[in-house]
Amino acid sequence: MSAPFQPEERERLDAWLQANIPALGEGVLKTESVSGGTSNIVVRLARENGLRPLILRKAPDRAPPASEKAIQREATVLKALTGSRVPHPGFHGFCDDNAILGGPFYVMDQVDGWAADLSPVTDQMSYKPDFTGPDLHYLGYAMIDGIVEMANLDYLAAGLETFGKPDRFLERQVERWRGQLDSYPQRYPGYEKRDLPGLAYVSDWLNANIPGTGRPGLMHGDYAMNNVMFANRPPARLAAIIDWETATIGDPMLDLAAYAGQLRRRDGVQPARPYLDTALFPYFEDAVDYFGEKTGRDVSAIDYYLVLQKFRMACIIEYKVAEAAVGIAPPEKGKRFDNFVRVLLGEAEALARAAA
Repeated sequence: MSAPFQPEERERLDAWLQANIPALGEGVLKTESVSGGTSNIVVRLARENGLRPLILRKAPDRAPPASEKAIQREATVLKALTGSRVPHPGFHGFCDDNAILGGPFYVMDQVDGWAADLSPVTDQMSYKPDFTGPDLHYLGYAMIDGIVEMANLDYLAAGLETFGKPDRFLERQVERWRGQLDSYPQRYPGYEKRDLPGLAYVSDWLNANIPGTGRPGLMHGDYAMNNVMFANRPPARLAAIIDWETATIGDPMLDLAAYAGQLRRRDGVQPARPYLDTALFPYFEDAVDYFGEKTGRDVSAIDYYLVLQKFRMACIIEYKVAEAAVGIAPPEKGKRFDNFVRVLLGEAEALARAAA
């Protein structure tokens, strides 16, 4: 893999790290790319006389402005989580001086753990071989534990009072995501807005059935088994929740729906295309009740959140269909995500009609 920084960048970074990140230790700076490309650039930092390596994250070169804002949001939430029960990488510092590396970046702990991998071919999660049988089953509860800790966090005491807009959070969701969907023809000239089956019914149902049981809390926004790190050895437990760029102060029940919506149900509408083998994981009802017991939250409206989460994801990933329509992405990718969009809206409509 190519060197992550040019010599002059490396020199500026070295000086900034010496002044701001004492945990890295002393000696010659070593940098190693962990990942890069269109997603965030991740670089392992180490010094010859250092005690442990750390991780630097920044937006890729020539990234959209929103990517740099996402890096700042990640740094903000990780700093706020210091000392909390929410599993997270330890935070060491944030730099918004673009003269150092051309964009903002932050430094965090390297997490000792593993993440599940979502195959782009089979659309299924794969896991570390050590986790089989009951250990794999309890990964499902470990995932719920992470949402529990986020939901139970006193976000005001953590300094996150301005991190999101919790007032009327649910009331704003349909307009928010329909607005994003409507923006794609302007963002991708040549793409024409589609008449998606179920979209109108689901939108109307969501607006007409907003529950009054939610209370604000920290939510991740993209909570899945490939966005957490599990401890390397059983018993199943989270080492850290990662990739916080979509985090906000909203309704943690939406994170619960994002994960638990993949689980088999004893009754009701089953997930059409779950990304995990549902026979190996807890029942949906058990996972939801577990969350309710651990947080004291009313989970009776969970089906509303399932519908909202599927609607939200359909609106978001339609951009991948748009990219294929204008030639940015291959046609095969467009067909794949067109199917995802339709499945999500179909599931959302079926859940909404069953609850009507």
